[in-house]
Amino acid sequence: MTAAVIVSLRVKATPMETFEVFTQEIGIWWRPNGLFQLTPRGDGQLRFEVGEGGRLVTDLSNGHTFEIGRISVWQPGERLSFSWRQGTFAPDQTTYVDVRFEAVGDDETRVSVAHRGWDTIPQEHAARHGFPLQPFQMRQAEHWRALLAALAALIAVKH
Repeated sequence: MTAAVIVSLRVKATPMETFEVFTQEIGIWWRPNGLFQLTPRGDGQLRFEVGEGGRLVTDLSNGHTFEIGRISVWQPGERLSFSWRQGTFAPDQTTYVDVRFEAVGDDETRVSVAHRGWDTIPQEHAARHGFPLQPFQMRQAEHWRALLAALAALIAVKH
């Protein structure tokens, strides 16, 4: 597993504030993307269950909850890592997300997201839409950039 989508963005908040908005308000800043739907029924309402061993889940409009992944690292204000599965993944298919929160000066944070493991998902899989790995990763990076921009916008409103 070597291929990764890596994006970062600066936000006007401390690492702890940024971590809290990222984890506690993901249901607000998350923006669905038709190309990268979490389940065939859409993205639903995302939420984290706090702490290592907790989960990232989405509550769907039909009343079901889908587990996207399990949290392996929960270091408030520093780092968050979790597994990532879409609804169309086979049981043995998983990717991984690592998020870093780094202070930049006194009042900014660089949020960096590395989403690894897409090279283990076959090109013909529904989640990859037939894209070769490099174009797929470029599209995936665009999606993560849009998500981080929505996170930054929510933080800006709060300040």
